[in-house]
Amino acid sequence: MGKEINVLKVEGMSCSHCVESIKNALCILKGIEHVSVNLDAKTVTVEYESEVISIDVIKDVIEGQGFDVK
Repeated sequence: MGKEINVLKVEGMSCSHCVESIKNALCILKGIEHVSVNLDAKTVTVEYESEVISIDVIKDVIEGQGFDVK
């Protein structure tokens, strides 16, 4: 497994506050290496250690911030 990169389609992002909300929620998690949010494309790119954190947990954290992960 090791390092993985996933690009998630995220609905509901509309401003820089949304971007910061997602980044702040994910960056504090153990196993997250890098988070990039593209507001125009409505995507969140996450680089993470798959032995430490799963993509399902990452999706749950984003949804917990009030966004819909497709």
